[in-house]
Order: sequence, then structure tokens, then C-alpha cells
Amino acid sequence: MRITGVSLLAVALCLWAGCGPAPGPESHAGLPFAGRRLELFVGSASQPAVEVLAREFEKRSGARLELHFGGSGAMLSQLALTGRGDVYLPGSSDYMELAIEKRLVDESSLVQVAFLLPAILVEPGNPENIQGLDDLGRKGLRLGIARPDTVCVGLYAVEVIVGSSRSVEVKENIVTHAESCAKTAQLIAMGQVDAVLGWRVFEAWNPGAIECVELAPVQVPRLGVIPAALTRQASEPEVAQAFLEFLSSAEGRRVFSAHGYLTTETEARALAEPDTPVGGSWKLPASWQP
Repeated sequence: MRITGVSLLAVALCLWAGCGPAPGPESHAGLPFAGRRLELFVGSASQPAVEVLAREFEKRSGARLELHFGGSGAMLSQLALTGRGDVYLPGSSDYMELAIEKRLVDESSLVQVAFLLPAILVEPGNPENIQGLDDLGRKGLRLGIARPDTVCVGLYAVEVIVGSSRSVEVKENIVTHAESCAKTAQLIAMGQVDAVLGWRVFEAWNPGAIECVELAPVQVPRLGVIPAALTRQASEPEVAQAFLEFLSSAEGRRVFSAHGYLTTETEARALAEPDTPVGGSWKLPASWQP
């Protein structure tokens, strides 16, 4: 993908350093991308941090960012169906690999912005005394997961369950499937289930409303990665590339870290086995298809 015009390096240096005072809402005159617009399709696994970074990018660049959030699979479908969008930012490498296979993104632009790990989320105080994965198979327990066919964390949840010693019992306890990462986190925050098999970061999304029970390192099948890339149909590839650089910059990592995300492989690997693979993809078994 050929990018022309103003030097991205010069723009990036200015953006990341926060050159000059932040403009007021009445004018973005003089900023490098004033009046230009980006459209992003974003898996809600990264929503809290991306919203903050998008607002900051708008202040510094003058560009306007239109953000669409939802399940990573739903966002991929929207990207394909609408023929629009400048950036795809799913919640896991599984959906980015699908986007690459479908030739919807420019693989050379791919960046990694954070790491995710699956975990069990419960109500504060852990009233059901859930100590680990096997407890999710306890008779009568109400378990919630995301839709495994369209939501990144749902796919990871099934991968964890299939590898457990009580996979049949755990599957029988699933009472609901949420349509996005955000809605999955809400299941436990609103008391609709006894436990959620979701992302570890959910605890940071709702401080005081969600408590995390870590999986044993051997039960973590993969280190989840949040990737981002330019789309092949991008109408503003220059602006999109600058935003990707901002996401993956030291400042971007600090924002993700402040929202509870792991931003280095070292941090993520400390909670898993030394040989746990990073990213990649996993195929949903036919028995789990809706």
C-alpha cells in the first residue's frame, strides 16, 4: 500500500510528543490531519484503552475518528460487507488471521498493541468459592461465556474448557452467550451468572464489581494478542498508519497498561507456562457451533 504526502515520521514525532497546546473544539487548523476522517472497526476487548487513545489522537492530529465496537467476528463481517473502514482492530490474532486470509487488511502494517489472558471472573468476595477451572463444572453453577463463533474471548473460553478435565460438566453449566467482550464482562458485574470465563482484564474494567480467579498456568492455552492493521480499502491510509504508530508507541502501551492490560510478552508469560504459544488461531469444534 503506497502512502504519500506529509512524512509519517515527522507527524508521529509531533503527535507522540504532544507538540503545542491541545486545540479547542472550535478549530483544528494547523494540525497535520485537520479535517480528515478515519473509520475503525474494533473488537470491544480493547474498547476502554482505544477510546482514550482515539480522543488523544484527535486532539493532536485534527482528524476525526469514527469508532465501531462489537464482537471481533461481527466487526470483521461489517468490514467486509460495507466496503468501508481504515483500521481493523480485533480482540485476538484469530480474527486478524481471518482478515488476512480474506485479503481485507494490509499484512505489512500489522502491529501488536497488548496481550490478553483468559481467567475466571466472579462477584466480589467470590460467594461461590470458585478456586479454579474444575469448580466451573460444579452442579447448579451458572456460567457465562461469549459467543465462541463471533467473539474472541468466547473462542478462547471454549479452548480452555475443551482442555479441562471436566469439559462436559463445564459445558452443561453454560447458561448464556454474550455478543461481545463488553457484554460478557457485564454478565458478572450485573449478577446474571455465578462466573464468567473471560479475559483477565475484565476485573480492571469494573473495579469493585468483578473479582478475578487466575487459571493455573498450564490451563492457559495461548497468550492472547490484540493486533491492529490497515485495511486494504482504507480511504485515509496515511492517517491510519499514524494512528497505528500511536497505538503501538510507548504512550499507547502506557494507556493500555493503565487500563489493566498486559503490554509485554514477559508480563503475559509470567502467568502461563514457559512454552505457551503466542497468538495464532484455534478452530472451533463442530460440537460447539451454534
